[in-house]
Amino acid sequence: MQKPNRTFSGKDTRTRINHAIRASELRVIGPKGENLGTLSTTDALKEAEKMKLDLIEISPKAKPPVAKIMDYGQYRYDTKRKASEAKSKAHVTETKSAQVKIGTGDHDQQLKAKRIAEWLEEGHRVKVDLFLWGRYKYMEAGFLKERLERFLKIIPIEYKLADPIKKSPKGFTTTIERIPGTKVQKPPKVIRKDETEKKEKDDEETEEKSGTKSKKKSLDDLLENGMI
Repeated sequence: MQKPNRTFSGKDTRTRINHAIRASELRVIGPKGENLGTLSTTDALKEAEKMKLDLIEISPKAKPPVAKIMDYGQYRYDTKRKASEAKSKAHVTETKSAQVKIGTGDHDQQLKAKRIAEWLEEGHRVKVDLFLWGRYKYMEAGFLKERLERFLKIIPIEYKLADPIKKSPKGFTTTIERIPGTKVQKPPKVIRKDETEKKEKDDEETEEKSGTKSKKKSLDDLLENGMI
């Protein structure tokens, strides 16, 4: 079966092939990657026709341009596959948003801080807002700014301020971004008030039991020694 003489250039890749190539000479690469040297375009086309393959200009800006002898259909497939792989590896950076309020509990703050750290580790920037409502809007600016700074300090990853803390329509805001090479650190465990009270109660009960046992042992010793 005779190979058709294709002279079009692919619209999707804008690659010139065969007789669409305008350069007078080319540095030619064979189908197995071998270097065939610099040939006139006419001789390069003859080589491609002998192999029943296409002559594809792969580096038109080189001097002289580089062309490869191979099947154009295979070339298009390889080009699309490489583009797809590069796209899948490309990371899309977003600006995430997180909101905290005055009065948010320690446990909830730790959860928000951990989530922000995960976003930063993924390479995203994070816009952190201190949301104010009611009477909080009229509190002293320095105090409010300090509350936002206090929250930022518990984020378990190193970061830098992409935008300084400033006043916003809803309160105070800043944008942070990760320092390359840093990892999320394990945040300290937050002990709730009820857990603290339970621990203190358990300690008291343990101490009382220990004291009772000591008294019982002392009485037993006295009886055994005939002192009672």
